[in-house]
Amino acid sequence: MEFLVDAAVWFIGLFQKGAETFVGLVTGIVPLVIVLLTAFNALVALIGQERIDKIGEAAGKEGFLYTPLRYLVLPVVSVFVLTNPMAYTMGRFLPERYKPAFYDAAVSFVHPPLGIFPHVNPGELFVWAGIAQGITAGYGSEETAALAVRYLIVGLIVIFIRGLVTERITAFLLARRVAYAA
Repeated sequence: MEFLVDAAVWFIGLFQKGAETFVGLVTGIVPLVIVLLTAFNALVALIGQERIDKIGEAAGKEGFLYTPLRYLVLPVVSVFVLTNPMAYTMGRFLPERYKPAFYDAAVSFVHPPLGIFPHVNPGELFVWAGIAQGITAGYGSEETAALAVRYLIVGLIVIFIRGLVTERITAFLLARRVAYAA
């Protein structure tokens, strides 16, 4: 009989803990994410969607000078302005041969800015929060902010490298496809 009582207490306790977590989200991160999304939508309205679209068009130009624009600036602007998953739509301005590399860079950047800008990928914010809590247990928010900045910098380096590597792989595979078609 005691087993059933313990099971019932555990069962309702599980839902009570879930409710506590939900209330914490509603009073904590949810308003923050809504305010950040509003701020970035206002920023886009001030800058103008057409100007942001021009960055995408410029990134599709030929030449090595446009590579950082294509695999660093465009993914960062896309993630900050459009957030996940809409950020990937900025690839529409690129020629087909650059789209896989842009997507690789953009999808790799939806996590690194979370510690500083949680609006970019609110669905994954809990992953960041769990990592930050585990790493900075017993430390203050200054250490968490330092971790977030390092995470962001590493993310920028990684997306640029991934964009370059994926562009080369795509070019190789496209050349192979053309060779087989002939």
